[in-house]
Amino acid sequence: MIQADLNIILPEILLAVYAMLALLAAVYTGKDKLAGLLTWTTALVMVLLAALIGLTGQGDHVAFGGMFNDDGFARFAKVTILLSAAAVLVMSQDYMARKDMLRFEYPILISLAAVGMMVMVSAGDLMALYMGLELQSLALYVVAAIRRDSVKSTEAGLKYFVLGALSSGLLLYGASLVYGFAGTTLFSGIIEAASDGHASLGMLFGLIFVISGLAFKVSAVPFHMWTPDVYEGSPTPVTAFFATAPKMAAMGLLARVLHDAFGGVTADWSQVIALLSLLSMFVGAVAAIGQTDLKRLMAYSSIAHMGYALMGLAAGTAFGVQALLIYMAIYVTMNVGTFAFIMSLEKDGAPVTDIKALNLYSKAEPGKALAMLVLLFSLAGVPPMLGFFGKFYVVKAAYDAGLIWLAVLGVVASVIGAFYYLRIVYYMYFGTEAEPLDKTRSPILWGFLMASAAVMVVGIVNMFGVEGIAAAAAATLVN
Repeated sequence: MIQADLNIILPEILLAVYAMLALLAAVYTGKDKLAGLLTWTTALVMVLLAALIGLTGQGDHVAFGGMFNDDGFARFAKVTILLSAAAVLVMSQDYMARKDMLRFEYPILISLAAVGMMVMVSAGDLMALYMGLELQSLALYVVAAIRRDSVKSTEAGLKYFVLGALSSGLLLYGASLVYGFAGTTLFSGIIEAASDGHASLGMLFGLIFVISGLAFKVSAVPFHMWTPDVYEGSPTPVTAFFATAPKMAAMGLLARVLHDAFGGVTADWSQVIALLSLLSMFVGAVAAIGQTDLKRLMAYSSIAHMGYALMGLAAGTAFGVQALLIYMAIYVTMNVGTFAFIMSLEKDGAPVTDIKALNLYSKAEPGKALAMLVLLFSLAGVPPMLGFFGKFYVVKAAYDAGLIWLAVLGVVASVIGAFYYLRIVYYMYFGTEAEPLDKTRSPILWGFLMASAAVMVVGIVNMFGVEGIAAAAAATLVN
């Protein structure tokens, strides 16, 4: 029995063991000497694990008495998490080394955070949920403040830690209420206690607190207050990581909790998720308009995008979960390319994040400007870019579920949000003459930027099978 359970959680075990061995190797061989090698090795291990999960994972399996689920939904989320984490590590290696920020702890912390994320999306029990969430969070608190000589980075880490501790408290309080009224921490037991559309008032209170704690992790309004400061203060590669893998993990965990544990009372939580979605879309879209810093703008952009993703979840249907998975896969790909572009912006060797520095950028770097234009159009949801189809799926899911008002307001928010993306395009192509930025020649950043933009264009014709895989994954979660 134990052997079968260990086989099911083999990818998590392999990554955790790798992280511990890497830590021992780095400590005993001179600390930062291995930092560059460890970054590449960690990325390779993550890609291999993603291939292992994607190519060999079949069927639905449960380990440790229902505490851990290995199904299509978990595998889809894990592959996305591992590939995005690997991409960010590869992108950040050269950048961190040039800025004297590359520490051996960086790839190890990222790999430990990835282990936590993998546990999160497979959680079948409130205790497993919390273990995964805290393993991810503790690693991310340290990574946010990894640039110890920077006041902004230290401030980002501290703000993230304090507000993260508050969200964990909310989550634990909610979990204790759910346990008290359901008599079990297993999702399979909770769904029996809250079935046929009937859940006790205490259990619903617990659910609201759990949703609040998880809403913090996905930067949903009104639990978004940490996002702009942490995005701005953290080193750009760390911000790129925050914008990709953890968002997928938190959204996957939220979908897992709502459908696996509270799938019998969809009507009760659907309206709460719909409200979070609405607030996130509009606050993110409106607040981003006044931003002049690219990283802060991307923070508000991520808040708005989480609102669109939540629209699919609010539908409470299998198609809604499918739309959520498709949206998150497209969102992660767009962000990898966008942050590759931001990382390549430098002036006299110093990072540049001011939007106005992009004035007439297309004259100096026409290829990169064109790729960024494609990504910005996709982020804005301008047809026929792939980002448009991501928004189309979630809007259709909300419409089909009877949330017509949410679908209509989602389209309105998307139109508002298009302004701040198109403003960057305006600066790049029609701005006033400004001092040119350095011509950075990082082939890795250039490659990720071009690949991400190419996916946004090629995906119009062929979504690389994501649609079918997402449908199968959603079917395993929503029975």
